[in-house]
Amino acid sequence: MPASQVFANREDGGRRLARELARRTWADPLVLGLARGGMPVAAVVARVLGAELDVAVARKIGAPGHREYGVGAVTPYGPAIYAEASLHALKLTTGRLARTENRERAEARRRLGRYRAGRGPVVCAGRDVILVDDGLATGVTARAALRDLRAGGPSTMVFAAPVCAPGAAALLPEADDVVCVVEPPEFRSVGQWYADFRQTRDEEVLALLAR
Repeated sequence: MPASQVFANREDGGRRLARELARRTWADPLVLGLARGGMPVAAVVARVLGAELDVAVARKIGAPGHREYGVGAVTPYGPAIYAEASLHALKLTTGRLARTENRERAEARRRLGRYRAGRGPVVCAGRDVILVDDGLATGVTARAALRDLRAGGPSTMVFAAPVCAPGAAALLPEADDVVCVVEPPEFRSVGQWYADFRQTRDEEVLALLAR
């Protein structure tokens, strides 16, 4: 496998990440997969740790003309969070991104409603909460999700991913700790570190939650 493809797929990344996390002691752990790509990773982690599994939803707010470049993120019901440095570099304002923000919030609500299917949110208060994604690039989507989870009163809140951009901990001030299997100095994108990085579908998220 080429050096830029450390993981065969998300499940492989989950196994490697779970080994790192299993070295710690957790109090009533709750593992939350950041939908959609984080769910296959989180499912493996939850199984290894013997933890409860649920889903978290946040949507990237992409730059105009460059949708994959996240300058902000939004959760189903919380306010948007923006990377001020990115806005400044691209000469953007939050007002110019309002339509994109509203569209992504609506999609976040749609996904959460489908995944929960009438279930209420899992209680975070007093628990060790681990938010899992398939990788960390700019960190803005994870920050939005972590901010909302913090309001639930967890005892400890950890972000974990198989691959992260260098200096990942500094990107996520909302987390008590950040756990990554690898932080390659030549990081360009999350997908370059997976041999199979096909898109995760809603049906896969639902199947993982049903287990």
